[in-house]
Amino acid sequence: MAGAHELDNAVWSALTGPQARFAIGSGQARRFDPRYASFAAIENNTAEASRDLADIVPFGGAAILFRPTQEPAPAGWEALPARQLVQMVSETEFPLGDLPHGPPVTLGDEDDMHDLVARTEPGPFAPRTPDLGTYIGYRGETGLLAMAGERLRLAHHVEISAVAVDPSARGLGLGAAVVLHLAARIRAEGKTPFLHVFPENPAMALYQRLGFRERARFWVLPRRRLPVSPA
Repeated sequence: MAGAHELDNAVWSALTGPQARFAIGSGQARRFDPRYASFAAIENNTAEASRDLADIVPFGGAAILFRPTQEPAPAGWEALPARQLVQMVSETEFPLGDLPHGPPVTLGDEDDMHDLVARTEPGPFAPRTPDLGTYIGYRGETGLLAMAGERLRLAHHVEISAVAVDPSARGLGLGAAVVLHLAARIRAEGKTPFLHVFPENPAMALYQRLGFRERARFWVLPRRRLPVSPA
């Protein structure tokens, strides 16, 4: 699988490239330091890659892989429920001056972000996920109302993630505003913004309206390393 396009194995491309400082592992497997994210990657679906992954996941621990097909779990691993995931990219220009509500603020209060994540459940968000990139949002009198940030950073692409809007602020366009602002920042770096969304998520229609197109579909394959080594 490795080699065709960096987005074909985005976590691998990040952890062996611009985000190598957050990586644990060697050979054909990498995982994020779990303080930052719960994702892992293998270069190719081989027995050697499975062994390399087992070296960096403790017995009873879990790894979340993004793979092109619903590959069976190898010996020594339990397959947890899998879901399909849509990868979307945009090559649209995003002028910052066209945003409603004014520019969002850059976030630095991790507790504030974690509180919003707890209320909205936008997806995996580890204690130090905000250290992976720039996070922006809108605040109101009651606290943080909307946010989004950069998670995976590749050589030519940057992922927009953790798009979250407090229920009290939905319908105001804040989610669109933070996505557009981040996309503009990424384009200004000379990189292409991309994101991942589950196909049943209504936000997929919003991303399409904002200029994102479906590039590919992958499988989210959570796997748990069995508590004991297989016989």
